[in-house]
Amino acid sequence: MNTIISDDLELIKKYLQKDVIILDVRTDAEYNQGHIKDSLHIVLDELEYEIDTLQELNKSIITCCRSGARSEAAKDLLLAYDIDAINGGPWQNVNEFIKEII
Repeated sequence: MNTIISDDLELIKKYLQKDVIILDVRTDAEYNQGHIKDSLHIVLDELEYEIDTLQELNKSIITCCRSGARSEAAKDLLLAYDIDAINGGPWQNVNEFIKEII
């Protein structure tokens, strides 16, 4: 499991203050077992095919998955297409930050 350093935690909190998209890149089965309310779900393997749609939304994105590895790959792909994105790591962590802000 990837460890998120404290600087990353502050960045996630900062992004959550914006009008941001939470992008969950786990498999359908994983997503159906639990996810962040109102998150966008695109399986990592399909993400490249949805770039145009994400660019049209013109919003910053926080990626998440089960452990942080797939969300890191998703973040890198989005950045390659000039989409502002950060890796939120495990979806449960991002969900906890959302609860703190509300």
